[in-house]
Amino acid sequence: MASSLKLCLIGLLGAAAVNAAPAIVPETDVLGFSLLAPRDACTFSGSSGAANAIKNKKSCSTITLNNVAVPAGTTLDLTGLNKGTTVIFQGTTTFGYKEWEGPLVSVSGTSITVKGASGATLNGDGARWWDGKGTNGGKKKPKFFYAHKLTNSIIENIYIKNSPVQVFSVNGATELTLSGITVDNADGDSKGGHNTDAFDVGSSNGVYITNPTVHNQDDCLAVNSGTNVHFTGAQCTGGHGISIGSVGGRSDNVVNGVTIQNCNIKDSQNGVRIKTVYGATGSVKGVTYKDITLSGITKYGVVIEQDYENGSPTGTPTNGVPITGLTMSNVKGTVSSSATDVYILCASGACSNWSWSGVTVTGGKTSSKCKNIPSGASC
Repeated sequence: MASSLKLCLIGLLGAAAVNAAPAIVPETDVLGFSLLAPRDACTFSGSSGAANAIKNKKSCSTITLNNVAVPAGTTLDLTGLNKGTTVIFQGTTTFGYKEWEGPLVSVSGTSITVKGASGATLNGDGARWWDGKGTNGGKKKPKFFYAHKLTNSIIENIYIKNSPVQVFSVNGATELTLSGITVDNADGDSKGGHNTDAFDVGSSNGVYITNPTVHNQDDCLAVNSGTNVHFTGAQCTGGHGISIGSVGGRSDNVVNGVTIQNCNIKDSQNGVRIKTVYGATGSVKGVTYKDITLSGITKYGVVIEQDYENGSPTGTPTNGVPITGLTMSNVKGTVSSSATDVYILCASGACSNWSWSGVTVTGGKTSSKCKNIPSGASC
């Protein structure tokens, strides 16, 4: 009996061995080392942290940047990351001084996560460059953060302090979320900060900017081109408002499908703004401003103009960049007594199919220079 049982067990084991899937043997190089070694979680810090992170970024599944001091004239280059890489900023990231165009940080890749640890700051120390001229002259100032060619990615809980000029440049992105971002350039109000746009969006499809807190000296948001852009829950202070444009004069001059909702704009030059470039071509379609609260606006509560020329409007609108399908809903608040409540300057036939409801801006002047106001809107 025992002998029969032993033979039976041997038979079963033999059958199992025959039918079992073959073991996966890692591919090896000519020296026998595995070519499928897992990527590591890497931490970089100090004055050599940037160089080491740049050199080893392809070997790391998680890149932690702990109190990194980026040398002058160097981009913290995290472009071309492997799919699924996570980047974590810890402590204070600093940047050496040089007059150059930047950027100070650049990230690209697919399924990338960039986030700030609790208490982390990216400190641009912008006062070293500020001269009241921004990108219009004076010292050459580096832009801060290029979020270019990011796909299905997220940037969250990043705290940026005192950018030299523009902060986030979003370009060539597809399905990118920026959540809980803080841009604190309040010091620039008295120290010469200029052109410190928080978010510039171009040539992107599917950008979701949620719950940002911004204090700066230019646009809180500027959408220069792109589709399916969402800007929600923003707190914007001290800048030029939330803008579409300027549109025109670039390689991509189409804005189609932008929703700006549930935002507060205070102590700013403008509230909500759409600006298209004089003599240019392009289009602005399907823009919605909804549930926007204004306070302390010093120039225009609502301004829509087709005569823009880099801060010096011509006063003569052109029709090359039509504004169609605009929705303005529940935009309310106050402007200063010297400001204008609403200003609409459209070329003949270039603004159409607008929906205008619950727009209540008070405290300032009524413009006598509005032209070609679409049916339903008021100025």
